Amino acid sequence: MIKIFLSLSRFKKQCIAAGADLIFLPCMFVVALWLRFDVVDRELLRQFWPLILATPVIAIPIFVRLGLYRAVIRFVDQKIVIVVLYGVSLTLFMLLAIAVYFKVGILSRAVFGMFWFSAVMYMLASRFLARSYLLQLSNKQDAIRIAIYGAGHTGAQVAKAFRASHEYMPMFMIDDKEELQGTIIAGLQVYGSKDLSQLIAKHGVQEIHLVMPSIPKKTQKIILNRLEKLRVRVRVTPPLRDLLNGELTVKDIREIEIEDLLGRDSVVPNPNLIAACITGKTVMVTGAGGSIGSELCRQILRQKPAALVLVEMSEFALYTIEKELTELKHGSAVATPIFPFLTSVLDTEKCQKICTTFNVQTVYHAAAYKHVPLVEHNPVEGIRNNVFGTLSIAQAALRAGVTNFVLVSTDKAVRPTNVMGSTKRLSELILQGLAAQQPATRFCMVRFGNVLGSSGSVVPLFRQQILAGGPITLTHPDITRYFMTIPEAAQLVLQAGSIGSGGDVFVLDMGEPVRIMDLAERMVHLSGLPLKSESDAGNAIEIQLVGLRPGEKLFEELLIGDNVGGTEHPLIMRAEENSIAWPVLKEKLEELKTACNNFALEEVRQLLLELVREYQPQCGIEDIVWTMERTQGFHQKDIFLGDHKLH
Repeated sequence: MIKIFLSLSRFKKQCIAAGADLIFLPCMFVVALWLRFDVVDRELLRQFWPLILATPVIAIPIFVRLGLYRAVIRFVDQKIVIVVLYGVSLTLFMLLAIAVYFKVGILSRAVFGMFWFSAVMYMLASRFLARSYLLQLSNKQDAIRIAIYGAGHTGAQVAKAFRASHEYMPMFMIDDKEELQGTIIAGLQVYGSKDLSQLIAKHGVQEIHLVMPSIPKKTQKIILNRLEKLRVRVRVTPPLRDLLNGELTVKDIREIEIEDLLGRDSVVPNPNLIAACITGKTVMVTGAGGSIGSELCRQILRQKPAALVLVEMSEFALYTIEKELTELKHGSAVATPIFPFLTSVLDTEKCQKICTTFNVQTVYHAAAYKHVPLVEHNPVEGIRNNVFGTLSIAQAALRAGVTNFVLVSTDKAVRPTNVMGSTKRLSELILQGLAAQQPATRFCMVRFGNVLGSSGSVVPLFRQQILAGGPITLTHPDITRYFMTIPEAAQLVLQAGSIGSGGDVFVLDMGEPVRIMDLAERMVHLSGLPLKSESDAGNAIEIQLVGLRPGEKLFEELLIGDNVGGTEHPLIMRAEENSIAWPVLKEKLEELKTACNNFALEEVRQLLLELVREYQPQCGIEDIVWTMERTQGFHQKDIFLGDHKLH
């Protein structure tokens, strides 16, 4: 019967609700008579029957007009109280008018007062009881039992959204404010966090949803540290504004991200620093389709440059970012023209022509091969793209009279143990050398660590492995890394580009380094699963140590020396580091180029060691090639020409 009712059309359900009122509203008038006269006999009914019959005839059209029957029962809230009070009051006045005009029955103020009260109680109780019953029906046996951490206004609104969904069944709320503990909010009991362990066992809670959008990141980290010990899945609900404006639903609840675990609040960007090299200027971004390059493009577009030039050698990546930026431009009412170019930064002549034609004033050079093991196995291609690509675009910028040139560097350039890191350090040395030669183009470089969500980030990899039931593959138990979100890194890059006079190496404050083993364990615990080392349960996740990859370091650094000074931004530091005179560097770069063209791998290795004095390779390039030749049967030339056999 209930299933048949729930399957009815919206109009039929409205008719049923109006039909119930048609029957019960006259009954409320009879109840009022009984309360006033202590008895209801034929004589009394005979006197008041016109009013009894008139009650639904008057009330139902009023409630139709007020929209009462358009409200979905499962979603009614306190607003219905106003509608009911207004509707019943109008009905009462009209009944009084009829009674006076037609001299119906005994004109008793008590009868009409009691009718008003009983009608209001009936209308409200029927709606809220029906809502409670329907919500209970919608909470199926397979619904996920959840606890909501945060009993403020946002928590109350989110609780209502959960109760109206089929996927979740909220059991109770938790809040650390003592004045809220013991109260009932949105129909849920509020408890303190100290009772959480017992409450989870008692109610069979499967997930805890953190609904505290305004708390500082440090406080959120403390809460997550506490929740991690409970071995229950923890998730974060979307911001209330997104739930209310329809952009997100409860289906968009996200997993705990590493930025939640870092406990670091973002510093508000300085709008003057961001706009200085962008607003009203023509800006070029190389590697525009990459993780950092694409975010730079998004943030640059919001600053309303005169034009935005995209340089990317991947057709799909260029198509994707150009399409996204066009939609962003239209949605933000920005008139900036966007010019996408499918080319490599190694094409100096074409890059110079682009810069000259569009009068480019600022270049953000983000194009690079950055995956350490891949570059380690393809050193010549890594050197060509990262080193000579930087030299090429820098020379193109110089010849075209570009004012500002910013290189996106990496912490792997500091005392590198791999080819990728050494190529980025050599790129820094090239810009330092060019900056010392001339004052026209201001070259600077920004060095930072891992960005969350970039291609190759460990966080999405660990999540996939957890969802697959494990194992999580970890290179070394003591490996640590610095982390920063892509938007924050891009903001700081844009701001750093406006600081300094030329040849500056800027280092971003990445906070405290994170031990990757701790990160993996926390991700498992906050997914509500045990580790294999803690439990023999079938769903326990194993962490397997697979050894360091070629060229990988245990600890990354941001500074080569100890000479570092502050800047006008609290998270941007200026590093004072050694450089190589341009004439000497230029001569060595020619030798390196010749060695790469000839695939003289030992000479390439020696030149890298000579140019990047801090470079300490874990093994010789020729050792890698020899190993690959023995195991896969490829020749040196095949490998370092980028032959697709490798893939």
